[in-house]
Amino acid sequence: MNNRHAVIALNMISGIGYAKYRALTEYFEEPKKIFEAKLEELVAVKGVGESLAERIIEFSANGELENELEIAERSGVQIITLLDDEYPIELKNIYDPPLCLYVRGVLPSFTNNAVAIVGSRKLSKYGERMTKSITEGAVFHNFIVVSGLAFGADYIAHKTTVDNDGITVGVLGGGLAQITPKEHIPLAREIIQKGGAVISEFPINFPVSRQSFPRRNRIVAALSQATIVVEAGLESGALITADLANEYGKNVFAVPGNVDNPQSRGCHKLIRNGEASLIENFNDALDIMDCGLFSGDDCLRDGEFEYDLSDSDEADSGVLTGNEKIVYDSLNESEKSFDELVLATQLDAGVLISTLMMLELKLIILKNPDKTYRIR
Repeated sequence: MNNRHAVIALNMISGIGYAKYRALTEYFEEPKKIFEAKLEELVAVKGVGESLAERIIEFSANGELENELEIAERSGVQIITLLDDEYPIELKNIYDPPLCLYVRGVLPSFTNNAVAIVGSRKLSKYGERMTKSITEGAVFHNFIVVSGLAFGADYIAHKTTVDNDGITVGVLGGGLAQITPKEHIPLAREIIQKGGAVISEFPINFPVSRQSFPRRNRIVAALSQATIVVEAGLESGALITADLANEYGKNVFAVPGNVDNPQSRGCHKLIRNGEASLIENFNDALDIMDCGLFSGDDCLRDGEFEYDLSDSDEADSGVLTGNEKIVYDSLNESEKSFDELVLATQLDAGVLISTLMMLELKLIILKNPDKTYRIR
């Protein structure tokens, strides 16, 4: 068993999340060594009792991992672990990242261009119209749309995206073989066919449960630059996603509704408590994120300003901040992806995201269609 396979195996064992994974890997140094350990060694790890230690030992002997890997390969499922370069940096930055992501389709880059659109499973006609309108706006501005593939707002957000040739990612509350509701299996296929992905942190045949949906919501919030709640009651899971987005320091937006509609109360609560900004359309969200005027190459028109860096190979220190200068100098050498910039600049991912946005706002850099960045 190699380290990658050991992470997949740990993800399959009940009772192991990121906290216990971290405790185990800090004690044994490598994931694969966990499955080489004896019972007394496992029990010595803080938080690992005898019952969990026995499950780890039994797991390595019963062939479950081999069966999981075979099903994944046969089904065209890619398993991305915390150890892999393809693992989204947006998830690595949260306190309890999933150990694995099971992916059908193409996992896009989520850096600075993904929005979660969530809401009630029982939308009013008004909620349906607003979900569709806001999703169309997101697709028009080349945002990836992230949602949970459930009834109501999730379905409309995904369906509107694929109907408008956009990219959308559905995050499941169960394994990829347990798409719920089953009526959405055709939509899942369409998402994949249109270049998006359906993903889950759970093993392929993991059943949906009340506990698994909140865990799904943290992935939706973490992958997205902003979360938009269209219509939600006070008990809606969409409010959990909004709370998590706030916790992660992301933008949260809510659409107001009729005061006599129970499905509007969750949005009104978010707005009233200062937990979300009120929006009426997607352009409102762009304006609040300070990128509404600068969402594409065509924004630079006659009469608009542009910083002139043509007289020097280096940026004027009066124009750029320290971090902006670091990023500018790196891009002046060559075009780079976000991950390449993280390595080249050694900046924290969150700092780099905000720095790139400011350089785009200053019209100094451009984001290419392939998600790399370059000097204008």
